[in-house]
Amino acid sequence: QVQLVESGGGLVQPGGSLRLSCAASGSMFSIYVAGWYRQAPGKQRDLVASITSGGSTNYADSVKGRFIISRDNAKNTVYLQMNSLKPEDTAVYYCNSNPPRYYWGQGTQVTVSS
Repeated sequence: QVQLVESGGGLVQPGGSLRLSCAASGSMFSIYVAGWYRQAPGKQRDLVASITSGGSTNYADSVKGRFIISRDNAKNTVYLQMNSLKPEDTAVYYCNSNPPRYYWGQGTQVTVSS
């Protein structure tokens, strides 16, 4: 079973940047579309970005032009570069395949506040 470990979150001021990482324990992860999801308090978990094994990307309208998803299949790792962060980006961020196939990791908290 693939295990997912997210890291890189933290507290950042509006307009700042963060880079999230997701390390997957199994090589099977690299063949699937990978996605970054986020869940704000009291809200459902939503997909914000996805990337195919070949590198094609897709983004939610709310993050388009600000976030960049990438992956390193050799390292079974997916990244999310987040720029021009806004308070509404505050959430716990998770990675998984798209659609989700694996147990969710613990996520990484991103807080955007002055």
